[in-house]
Amino acid sequence: MTSLRSMHFVPAANAKMLQRALASNADALILDLEDSVAPEAKEGARLEICRWLREIDFGCKQRVVRINALATPWGEEDLAMTAETPPDLYMVPKVDGPYDLERIDGQLRRRSSAAWLETGLIPIATETPAAVLRIVDIARGPRVRALTWGAEDLSAALGARRTRAPSGEYLEVFRFARSMALLAAAAAGVDAIDGVFVDFHDLEGLRREAHEAADQGFAGKMTIHPDQIDVVNEVFTPSSEDLTAARALLEAYEQHRSQGRMAFQFKGQMVDAPHLERARRLLVRAGSVTIPGKPAGS
Repeated sequence: MTSLRSMHFVPAANAKMLQRALASNADALILDLEDSVAPEAKEGARLEICRWLREIDFGCKQRVVRINALATPWGEEDLAMTAETPPDLYMVPKVDGPYDLERIDGQLRRRSSAAWLETGLIPIATETPAAVLRIVDIARGPRVRALTWGAEDLSAALGARRTRAPSGEYLEVFRFARSMALLAAAAAGVDAIDGVFVDFHDLEGLRREAHEAADQGFAGKMTIHPDQIDVVNEVFTPSSEDLTAARALLEAYEQHRSQGRMAFQFKGQMVDAPHLERARRLLVRAGSVTIPGKPAGS
């Protein structure tokens, strides 16, 4: 799957925001039928999303539709109508367990179009307490291509008064949910995508949080304002210095391996198998990134 460094939300039926998003450097556009659409506007927004999927050229951007939760009056119809011209991915909110994903997989399998074969799922896997406790099984569910998390719906379910401390850091239970999303994604062999940074005026705060996420192993981050996209892409794109160091480490490994040594000294530090795997993963991730005007991985 191509890189998902930046996944940008576009409210359904807002053509102006769609055009701005199409001109951005976002890796994926999340066409949102859930939180950004009032109940009385759901049906009209769904029709507009279907038209976008049929008629709009998204270029190299991944097309993601966030449906309404299956337990709502709209979720089933969101899936049925958009599956006629399916997106690349569905983002699934309010997932309680893998059975929600199995239900969607079953519906897609019944579609007459063969295009459903390539359509993947991205569960938002921490919006209910039950989901956090079942997150490993959710990550291993059918069609899951990546896993993401969110604090706001979980805070409502918990009756929490806030999600962050005055310092800006997440409170403990939300840090736990974030960490579990990362661990579950890694256990399932899929990418973990970090949640949104809601203060879109604070780009430095976004940069700090994105660096923290990337340093831990998240593959990308969701955005809610166009100004956030380039910051996120910059943070989640391996630097030329990091790539050069990774290549040099692997070259040194080949030299030492030929002499029967798997652990060796490199730039003043002892390195072994985990360091090599980290270097390999960095190069693989760089190879999936497309930078405008440059070939992937350059």
